[in-house]
Amino acid sequence: MSIDTSKDFIPVRIAVMTVSDTRTVEDDRSGETLVGRIEAAGHVLADRTIVRDEREVIAAKLADWCANPEIDVVISTGGTGLTGRDVTVEAHRDVYEKEIEAFATVFTLVSMQKIGTSAVQSRATGGVANGTYLFALPGSTGACKDAWDEILAYQLDYRHAPCNFVEILPRLDEHKRRK
Repeated sequence: MSIDTSKDFIPVRIAVMTVSDTRTVEDDRSGETLVGRIEAAGHVLADRTIVRDEREVIAAKLADWCANPEIDVVISTGGTGLTGRDVTVEAHRDVYEKEIEAFATVFTLVSMQKIGTSAVQSRATGGVANGTYLFALPGSTGACKDAWDEILAYQLDYRHAPCNFVEILPRLDEHKRRK
């Protein structure tokens, strides 16, 4: 992994969704962790919200953001576990056109280094819909830090070699432009 300093950094517009029945902006540490890292990296915080653990509500907001040309990436935090109220992964999959299966695998590998076999309890996921990247992360600040610091910071940096998500962003919805 390396940064090609001959290329200019291209900021992407990222929306952050916290999924929780109890959190508010004042105590949303995971959302704040993501916002801080997004802005420190030079990206644009396009929007931020907190939604309840309701599959239809989550999916509707994801779809709304995917329809917004001012948003390139959506990162959600929370609701990826195994309990009955954890429906974020299902809501993401309701919206995905394509799933990025390797995101879950790489996240699990990163998590294993930090929390050992407890990593199996996370269902982090990634996908693409309507030309927008979507990532669902666990609700812990540690998981958000790990996902950003070890995966997303690189993949959302146009200068990252040998490849990254930003360089193919303009082509995510090319199938819709073909005649």
